[in-house]
Amino acid sequence: MRHPIAFTTTGVQPDVFAPAPERVLRGDPQQQAWNHYTDPSGQFTAGIWQGEPGAWRVRYDPHEEEFCVLLEGRMTLTADDGTAREFRAGDAFVVPGGFSGIWENHTRLRKHYAIMALQNN
Repeated sequence: MRHPIAFTTTGVQPDVFAPAPERVLRGDPQQQAWNHYTDPSGQFTAGIWQGEPGAWRVRYDPHEEEFCVLLEGRMTLTADDGTAREFRAGDAFVVPGGFSGIWENHTRLRKHYAIMALQNN
């Protein structure tokens, strides 16, 4: 039987990681992710992510979409064309597939995430 899944860090071990050193522009953006759900196909994941202050280059796969709800902190996404959007705790947004630019955490950031990564056919 399938049941709803609550997002709490209790009992879930985080994955600890950081951007590749050549992508880091500022700071030491260490990150943790508590993945609470992966669907049977492996294409949809959801959980809690936390990142320390810093800036790094990101490039989303064209087939990967991410929905975020910020729980704590302030950050800016700057696209390669220079367009920048700032987000704060309480904001919700989507990072569309193929996005390329700079992700900058001005403070420790914590968010709920849901990622859909469609398989290439």
